[in-house]
Amino acid sequence: MTNTLHRQGTLENLQGDYVIFARPAAGIHREGCAPKLKEVLRICLKHNPVNMGNEENCGIPREKWPEMIDKTTDNVGATATFADLDSLRSVLGELKEADLGISINITGLADAVHECCRSAGITRHSIEHSLGFHGRVERLPSQSILEINTMCGHGMVSFNLVKKMIDYVKLGKLTPQQAARYLAKPCACGAFNPDRAAKLLERFRKIG
Repeated sequence: MTNTLHRQGTLENLQGDYVIFARPAAGIHREGCAPKLKEVLRICLKHNPVNMGNEENCGIPREKWPEMIDKTTDNVGATATFADLDSLRSVLGELKEADLGISINITGLADAVHECCRSAGITRHSIEHSLGFHGRVERLPSQSILEINTMCGHGMVSFNLVKKMIDYVKLGKLTPQQAARYLAKPCACGAFNPDRAAKLLERFRKIG
């Protein structure tokens, strides 16, 4: 189970949002796993990720990702986020070939992820679905805000920050790309998708 399952959106805009997690298991193969986690991240880096992180170093500029990879330790997970299926398919093929012995979690539209696994010769172990939000849902912010906020499963990208960035884009104070980079910084694991966020912000700007 991963907190990234709660991402909100339409079938159309979720087609550009896929997250890969590599997590060592405590008491099984966590000790001494840093070289394998580094290799997972190096493989992901070769295939055009839009965000990366290792829980200790996230929200950093793309040019510092190699440095972040070098600092990866046993006690963190490896995360990479992608904006297209071709990149995801290529990553899965190379990870299968590397056979590092670490569980890989993928978040994305189930049919699309299943197709990528099949084309890479991978038999999916299991599948999890979010049941959505329940209870006093009328207290939640607008769907527009939720589509961006839920890209950080830990809730580190606050509703108010999202609203502020939407307002700044509509006022012309920031471009959608600039605002998306600000929004990605608080995400604690690198699962926030700035590419999708920029497209959503541009859509919100156009509809006013």
